[in-house]
Amino acid sequence: MGIASLRQKFQDWVTQQWVIIFGKKILPNDNQWLLGPFGKTNGIGLKFIEQLAKKEQLIIDKKQTNKGLLNSINQLNLTEKELNKLSKNVIDFYENTSNYDFDLKVKWNPLFKVFGILLKILFSNRIEQLNIPMNNSKDSTALNSEIIHLVNENTKEVKRTIWLRTFKKSKQVVYSGIYEACTIPKGQSCIKAIFPLPNGNATVILNPIVGENGELILNSSGRKIGDSGFYFLLKDSKGNLWTKFIMSFKDKLVVSSENERITAIQTLTLWSLRVLQFKYDIKKSSR
Repeated sequence: MGIASLRQKFQDWVTQQWVIIFGKKILPNDNQWLLGPFGKTNGIGLKFIEQLAKKEQLIIDKKQTNKGLLNSINQLNLTEKELNKLSKNVIDFYENTSNYDFDLKVKWNPLFKVFGILLKILFSNRIEQLNIPMNNSKDSTALNSEIIHLVNENTKEVKRTIWLRTFKKSKQVVYSGIYEACTIPKGQSCIKAIFPLPNGNATVILNPIVGENGELILNSSGRKIGDSGFYFLLKDSKGNLWTKFIMSFKDKLVVSSENERITAIQTLTLWSLRVLQFKYDIKKSSR
């Protein structure tokens, strides 16, 4: 059995050892669809972006507009019928995410709120990642949203797309994630969101479906490794790669457009019980 690196915070070691004990050792060459950057043990947040650029010999593109989570909606390989049905505003949002402002409302299931508090105390504040608001929101909280491209200095090709979201008032990092399209083993094109953690990451793979009203529905509804779903990945003290697929945890995101306003509702469930719901009100930026 593998052993997680001992040179880190105790709570990080415990969670990584849990992944090793209950997860599966995998070979990188056989699982390229799942792999993504790992964080270091000295915090994530803004530090991670600079560390990743240096590690992969890329430069940070500081352009502020016309940058999307996807280079093109065609990366999802939707059918012609689905593309014609999909809202043009939703397409523009994914291809030009940096042109939009966000307001956030949060609604917790009281049964799970204590786990959110523990997450914040033990991990989020320290590693500058996954800083989820703990209070249910009657009023929206304004977010700063920045799409950061890491590009090859010579070819100018985009190699990494990072979505950095911070609270506008406090500047605290809410999420820092790498977004890309991927193809899971059964051939389905998906969106992959990678959230770096110490010596590893949390990765969510979302299967795209176009709804009856032109909304984009992204669902992590798989049942085994190789499906869409939620994964922990890490490297142990000897450099071996491990993953744990969390079948009981689901993430569903519905992005829709009405009257030129875009709304995204994200629902996280555990054992089919709603844990948390985010509602994003999205509008074109005035900048």
